[in-house]
Amino acid sequence: MKKKAALPRVGFLGTGWIGRHRLEAIHRSKEVEVAAIADLVGEHAQEAAKLVPGAAVAESLDDLLQMELDALVIATPSAGHCTQAVRALEHGLAVFCQKPLGRTSHETRRVVDAARAADRLLGVDFSYRFTDGIQKVHGLVTSGELGHVYAADLVFHNAYGPDKPWFYDPDLSGGGCLIDLGSHLVDLALWFFDFPEPRSISSSIYAAGERLKGGSDKVEDYAELSIVLETGSVIRVACSWNVSAGRDAVIESTFYGTKGGACFRNVDGSFYDFVAERFRGTTRETIAVPPDDWGGRAAVTWAKKLRQEGPRFDPAAERLVEVATVLDTAYGR
Repeated sequence: MKKKAALPRVGFLGTGWIGRHRLEAIHRSKEVEVAAIADLVGEHAQEAAKLVPGAAVAESLDDLLQMELDALVIATPSAGHCTQAVRALEHGLAVFCQKPLGRTSHETRRVVDAARAADRLLGVDFSYRFTDGIQKVHGLVTSGELGHVYAADLVFHNAYGPDKPWFYDPDLSGGGCLIDLGSHLVDLALWFFDFPEPRSISSSIYAAGERLKGGSDKVEDYAELSIVLETGSVIRVACSWNVSAGRDAVIESTFYGTKGGACFRNVDGSFYDFVAERFRGTTRETIAVPPDDWGGRAAVTWAKKLRQEGPRFDPAAERLVEVATVLDTAYGR
């Protein structure tokens, strides 16, 4: 009888709220073996280890790299992503990282180049791509059912700001609400249009109502940008922290075509529940409704690819640099 192949052994670096959630999702998927867990806060690692009996608890990335692992999931503060990912890739591990992969396009390029050189799978947790509603709207756009899609309007307003101090230090975070929330929107928009070259990018970025200029030592709490693609289609992105939205959050992605439109939006200010609708003139048709357990789906998709297709480099990772370049341009750097 042929021996069953062993599952890829995966380590986790960072087990805060997001890290634990992705750990649970990957563990439940049974696509890989969660073999080791590390966090600078020992209590976090110990709590996370309770979710995966048998996983080793390490103290650092150095410890993880000494173990017999095939891949690493990174869910640490943004400042560490580039260095941690590059070290793991150079050590021969596939990587799945929280966004942003890098604080700048230069850092993002370093990681992608390291993944290509090591021939290792690289994924980033752009999780909204994997919601049921976005998948259905994306299908309408790419199938041509909406005709020529010439405009998109994407919004992510959050009535709260992050609760960790490092988010407000541009050297540690790379920026404010635009890199935190807007990176999801830029990724979605470029993905929907199949990553054409931007013809122009203009932006307005504010902190407490004051317009910021490039090189500011402040992070923004409100940002808008307009992207005109080489195809002529136009994308508008708006995002914010601490805005008076009248609800917890406003999350919407709307696409307009010559044969109709489609919208993905949150329900009653929820961060987790979404509907998707198709528009024909003044009528609308609901095409997706909650519940939808989507939060860990990007991580599970990466884990499944790792198990089924192996750790080889996926050229789609180059798109991560294109998203980061749009953000750099918006920030004026």
